Amino acid sequence: MEINTFGVIGAGQMGNGIAQVAAMSGLNVIMNDIKDEFVQRGLDNITKILSKNVEKGKMPSAEKYAVLGRIRTSTDIKDMADADFVVEAAVEREDLKFKIFRALDEICKPNVILSTNTSSIPIGRIAAQTRRPEKVIGMHFMNPVPVMKLVEVIRGLATSDETFQITWDLSIKFGKTPAEANDFPGFIANRILMPMINEAVFCLYHDVGTPEAIDTVMKLGMNHPMGPLALADLIGLDTCLAVMETLYEGFKDSKYRPCPLLRKYVEAGWLGKKTGRGFYGYK
Repeated sequence: MEINTFGVIGAGQMGNGIAQVAAMSGLNVIMNDIKDEFVQRGLDNITKILSKNVEKGKMPSAEKYAVLGRIRTSTDIKDMADADFVVEAAVEREDLKFKIFRALDEICKPNVILSTNTSSIPIGRIAAQTRRPEKVIGMHFMNPVPVMKLVEVIRGLATSDETFQITWDLSIKFGKTPAEANDFPGFIANRILMPMINEAVFCLYHDVGTPEAIDTVMKLGMNHPMGPLALADLIGLDTCLAVMETLYEGFKDSKYRPCPLLRKYVEAGWLGKKTGRGFYGYK
């Protein structure tokens, strides 16, 4: 199956990064969101990153404009009728993803693979919203997408070998290193990462240490490039909470219980870098 046009649902932090790497690989891209301002903000972010690459001598100016020229913006999900492969990168809400996949199943050509960038929601549950479960798969990029090399490729129970191989090959085309995961809550990355972040929040909640102390211990003592609380701010505390809730629901184990302080921050709108306030303050 030849893929020439790549559709992205969601132009936020993850979606515009996915659109950028797809366009840089030579594919035509349709980047969709519900409002013009969201799509424009995503395109502005791509332009900013590409401009920095030009300034640093990593990319000729002509290539920057060629990449931007391959990105078509959209606020109508029906535009995905032109896509040969679609990735959904909306917020981590099960009801919203279900709605998107039901719509894509109606709109997209029968042979089109529908992938999701979900951090933790079971692929089989999403696939069940469609009449093509064998063509539904997880394609979990890491943040920031243009920099991070990993893509988790997650099989649902019904995902076909052909769907898996096409998605695997596409990840490599994007310059990424794919890793295969099976369909369990949190997959590999977030089943390991999010409980660690949650435990760091518990350390703060119990006044074991300040955010700076907790992050310094993990950076200098465990050789992590970022501390868990700073990383949570980068990911978005709402996303962290959503993943922990999925893990807690999926395993029914108290060790996955979200920290009350994490929930309190999310309820207060302190979501991390994207809102200017999380465990740290941001200008």
